[in-house]
Amino acid sequence: MDDQNKNLILATALSFIVILVWFVLFPPPEATDPSAPTEIVNSDPLAPTTEASGDPEIASPTADIVVPVADVLSSGARIEINTDRLIGSVALDGGRIDDLSLKDYRETLDEDADLVRILSPFGTAAPYYALHGWIPTVGAGLEDVPGRDTPWTVENGNTLSVGNDVGLVWENGSGLVFRKTFSIDNDFLFTVTQSVENSSGAEIALRPYGQVARHGEPEQIGFFIQHEGVVRMSDGSMEEIDYNDMPDLTTEEGRVEVAENGWVGFSDQYWMTALIPSPGRDFRSVARHTNDVYLVETVYPMVTVAAGASIDASTQFFAGAQEWEVIRSYQNDLGIDRFLDSIDWGWFFFLTKPIFAVLHWLNGLIGNMGWSIIGLTLIIKALLLPLAYKSYVSMAKMRELQPEMEKLKEAAGDDREKLQKGMMSLYKDNKVNPASGCLPILMQIPIFFSLYKVIFVTIELRHEPWVGWINDLSAPDSSSLYNLFGLLPWGTPAPDSILALIFIGVLPIVLGISMWLQQKLNPAPTDATQKMIFAWMPWVFMFMLGSFASGLVLYWIANNTITFMQQYAIMRSQGYKPDIFGNITGRKKADTK
Repeated sequence: MDDQNKNLILATALSFIVILVWFVLFPPPEATDPSAPTEIVNSDPLAPTTEASGDPEIASPTADIVVPVADVLSSGARIEINTDRLIGSVALDGGRIDDLSLKDYRETLDEDADLVRILSPFGTAAPYYALHGWIPTVGAGLEDVPGRDTPWTVENGNTLSVGNDVGLVWENGSGLVFRKTFSIDNDFLFTVTQSVENSSGAEIALRPYGQVARHGEPEQIGFFIQHEGVVRMSDGSMEEIDYNDMPDLTTEEGRVEVAENGWVGFSDQYWMTALIPSPGRDFRSVARHTNDVYLVETVYPMVTVAAGASIDASTQFFAGAQEWEVIRSYQNDLGIDRFLDSIDWGWFFFLTKPIFAVLHWLNGLIGNMGWSIIGLTLIIKALLLPLAYKSYVSMAKMRELQPEMEKLKEAAGDDREKLQKGMMSLYKDNKVNPASGCLPILMQIPIFFSLYKVIFVTIELRHEPWVGWINDLSAPDSSSLYNLFGLLPWGTPAPDSILALIFIGVLPIVLGISMWLQQKLNPAPTDATQKMIFAWMPWVFMFMLGSFASGLVLYWIANNTITFMQQYAIMRSQGYKPDIFGNITGRKKADTK
């Protein structure tokens, strides 16, 4: 086998590795029995150790009774949350932010689909809420501070909206008055300011805290490319903890003492909650799992309140979509350190970040993510043009040396060492590098990985249309051979069925054709085995990529098309005209200079 064919085989193997690696999935989470009885505990399960440990309280899960969200929301007093982007409510029982949906996002593409729900109240199928309070340490008992069921009273405001704060108040009957004030910005950031006024006649000491609780293991996509679980930043150090790792966390592993800057929260695909103390202040960052509840907490140092004095503490709380522009503005304008890294950019962050930044910029100019992906492909191909030029020039020179290679094979016979030495001498005399043909492919591998990551994790591509039937670039092509692309009166196979892998859509078919045409720039290998491999490769890739996101398939089609044009033009510039029609029909003619 000559070196040119070896390079072709290597290129094929590398290309298959790029695709096959994405079919490696994490094992699905173990199923839990929703009917299993769970004891309903009315008191805090951590109450006996709260004062000693300095841990905030949590509500116990109640998995045996699940109440619809609407019924829970109507069963108690609430303050409405209503902005241009959020809708929900704050429960007066406990003063929890536990009801929040996003006005800009729906679960599916259907116009009447439910809004994406971020937070759910206690008692529903998947409780998920934020609670802020005080941990008593000196001069106050557990019963003297507000808890998860404390009946707060509205002191001012009736609807939490931009510019309209809401204040709650509760008196403990022992000379302590507690207040909470909620404010909200134009996007997804709450500010919770809580205070305590001490008229008890004695000095007290407390620790303010913020807590996000998530009952039961949430539904996950379970794909290794996307982190799901705790994400936190502690004095410049980022940490990610998967949900399935949290039950095994020790107390020491779950706690981090933050000196100046940090935040902690839960990150899923597209959505996030995060507790964000004021930049520059110290706090304890906690991640833990107890009683089937996943928790993240920020616990501030102890504060002393003298008799007749008052003190307050403020924490910001993010709950919403991981929109790049919004999160970047919080990082830059509010000084939230490395908040952009809450988006899972992956190992190739040095590529994924600039790739997405350019894609976002292009979308701002063009207004269509599909055309922006094509524009991004043009930019990437332009940056890689020097390597591509060198590669295609080398390929053209190797085509020129083909007759001499054949003579060397005939002269060497079965003496492979003699043939190898002759080939190396031929390459050296003609200044040809046979490995240069692999350089563009090697460069494409991390770029392909990075673009796949960008399309998978960034919400900006979710439900984004391109043209015609391509109405979600983050999802596979919705058309299918199964119904002849809509001509037959029945639907398409379910996306997770085996039929969906066989009856692919239009984009994967176009991808296969683009790969096939790209092959026809060169004559088929003379070796029968190699010829068979290369003949099948475009169609194997076509089916393998059929279930990939449309945006990624679109990138590959654009990449193949631009590569075809670049290679054709460069080979023509070297004096050779590829016989594309002859390579397709098998009637070859000699290359002309």
